[in-house]
Amino acid sequence: MGVQRTESAKAWTLLLIAAAFEIVFALSSAANEGFTRPVPSLITAVAGGGGVYLLSLALRTLDVGIGYTVWTGIGSVGAVVFGALLFGESITVGKVACLVAIIGGVLGLHMTTESAPEADHGADDEADRPESAVTDAVPDVVPDAVPERTAKQ
Repeated sequence: MGVQRTESAKAWTLLLIAAAFEIVFALSSAANEGFTRPVPSLITAVAGGGGVYLLSLALRTLDVGIGYTVWTGIGSVGAVVFGALLFGESITVGKVACLVAIIGGVLGLHMTTESAPEADHGADDEADRPESAVTDAVPDVVPDAVPERTAKQ
């Protein structure tokens, strides 16, 4: 197993754990009654911080568009399912159809990310060039003044 594949597996594992924290965050948010109940409030804070922290670690490897979407998708599905189990919330045919769509989207994003061909890191990729090759390609000309951005009125 290559280093890139190992990093990807680690990132997806972190993302799944972060999504579990997101589910706990959503459920404890409902249970804390506007942060008036201490234990659910503490769980909300810890789960929210833990989920965002783990998500940020996963986003070191995963694209933000993929990682964040998967994180919120899993969190959404988990919140609906566990909300029904723990709080007696209704699950309708419409909700099930939407959950299936979310799950399909999450799986689709995961599969397209995993099956994407590795980028060709040939000579044209500046990230693989020695620093001098990159800096030599940048002209030494610096404009005297950079126009300031102004708000549209």
